[in-house]
Amino acid sequence: MTLAGRRPPHQVQQGAALLTAMLIVVLVSSVASAMVWQQWRAVQVESAERARTQSAWILAGALDWARLILREDAKSGGATTLSDPWATPLAEARLSSFLAADKANTDDGPEAFLSGQITDAQARYNLRNLVGSDGKVVPAELATAKRLFESIGVAADLADRLATGLSDALSRPGSEGRSATPPLLPHTVAQLSWLGVDTDTLRRMAPVVVILPTRTPINLNTASREVIAASVDGMDLGTAGRLVQSRERAPFKALSEAQSLIPSSLTLNADRVDVKSSFFEVRGRIRLGDRVLEELSLVERRGLEVLPLQRQRVNLQDAPS
Repeated sequence: MTLAGRRPPHQVQQGAALLTAMLIVVLVSSVASAMVWQQWRAVQVESAERARTQSAWILAGALDWARLILREDAKSGGATTLSDPWATPLAEARLSSFLAADKANTDDGPEAFLSGQITDAQARYNLRNLVGSDGKVVPAELATAKRLFESIGVAADLADRLATGLSDALSRPGSEGRSATPPLLPHTVAQLSWLGVDTDTLRRMAPVVVILPTRTPINLNTASREVIAASVDGMDLGTAGRLVQSRERAPFKALSEAQSLIPSSLTLNADRVDVKSSFFEVRGRIRLGDRVLEELSLVERRGLEVLPLQRQRVNLQDAPS
């Protein structure tokens, strides 16, 4: 190359310095962007964790409130009915309107909304009744489950499958007839999928069945006509419907009141039907900002004591805008 085609040394040095400066700027920008993203992500994680913790504490308070309502209701010592205070659902209310000391500054409070409902778990048929204390299937209860399933459009033979699965799950190791690989014991209706129940069938069963820790009767004051008819041998839906209509006018205070309203050929078995309840479900829902958290709790009322038995979060999602 001739001298005329070569660049002066100072121009080459200037070009290299400019290229180095550009590389440094790109590197610094990349590092700064990464730091900003990490900081933003940390803020989002901390915000989500704070919202989750706040929601959990609020729902714990809602459960305590429900237990107080059930405890006060127990002091009456009467029947469990749908006209009791616990049966009135809590409509969605803004928490800041209750928590703010100055009513004029409620807009500065968190956008948290709470709603809840207490339902009688014994308004549904307890699948735990299918298995007796000896771990064997109870024929009378199996017939009850089959009648109930037929009334809601579910195959009656599912009752046999559930009874067998629950019996295996509850039987003691080494007991006669126990499966070599017994299934896990379901504690909720959703967990019946462990026994091979499909999603559509679970959806049909959810309003009429429940799984409780012990055998329980259904409550004539709160159960649907389908559950009542299935629980009383020989009763049809028409007779059960008349019982439902009668309790709406005047809830049953004793089992004898319901017995007087049905044909003498039908007998109300106190082991299978009652007018009082001990198990309740408490559903709490908190909407905090753009998140919704629901929690379902099972409680048992023993005299004036209300004990939580199960707590599960049933839904965690972004709230609709």
